[in-house]
Amino acid sequence: MSTDQFSVDGDVAIVTGSSSGIGKAIAEQFADDGVDVVVSSREQENVDPVAEAITDSDAEGEALALECDVTDREAVDAMVERTVEEFGGIDVLVNNAGASFMADFDDISENGWKTIVDINLNGTYNCTHAAADSLKDGGGAVINFASVAGQRGSPLMSPYGASKAGVINFTTTLSHEWADDDVRVNCIAPGFVATPGVESQMGVSADNIDREEVSRRIGTVEEIADVTQFLASPASSYVVGETITVQGVPQISEEHDV
Repeated sequence: MSTDQFSVDGDVAIVTGSSSGIGKAIAEQFADDGVDVVVSSREQENVDPVAEAITDSDAEGEALALECDVTDREAVDAMVERTVEEFGGIDVLVNNAGASFMADFDDISENGWKTIVDINLNGTYNCTHAAADSLKDGGGAVINFASVAGQRGSPLMSPYGASKAGVINFTTTLSHEWADDDVRVNCIAPGFVATPGVESQMGVSADNIDREEVSRRIGTVEEIADVTQFLASPASSYVVGETITVQGVPQISEEHDV
């Protein structure tokens, strides 16, 4: 069996929020497979080391580090323009940048709500809208990042869940509109993933996770990167407008009549 259909070699990708965690793993895996990748984050000093590590590795793809706040449309436009200038176009856009905090709804300020929605939902709009012409020039793929919190809600995370639910609906709608332009739009909804942030907050290390173990409720960033590459590759050519839940063992509630 050939596995060539899973390759993204020769593509150009932008991965937002790629200074660490899931975004960093995606950028590294893309580069390993021959993708020229833009790693971006709000702070240049946070993405420079990621790009430098890719450049110093045996990766076949090149890396370009760009500072970009996805809530700033001018900054997003500049990132897209620089990407096209550097690599000649954009084949894959990964809208991974996001933010969250935990608080009871009654304690969430107007500014707190707007900040989360602005990053998670409006940031996805900004990047996708800015990259539209490049993505449609020859066809491409948009991979949005939602969350299981956007599918079923999550206590103490109302702005996060609401914004991610918006990303899921946006994915479905845009996939219809852009299908005739040969752009596939899909979404990933991760569950509990062992990122550096999770490790610092909860003490769960990715080093202690066995990827071959089925019965678990926490994944690795590499597992999310695998699904991302699938959605970016020709192997997923018939997958359009879908939100793929990557959460391990599903949450199942059993109710019994008494």
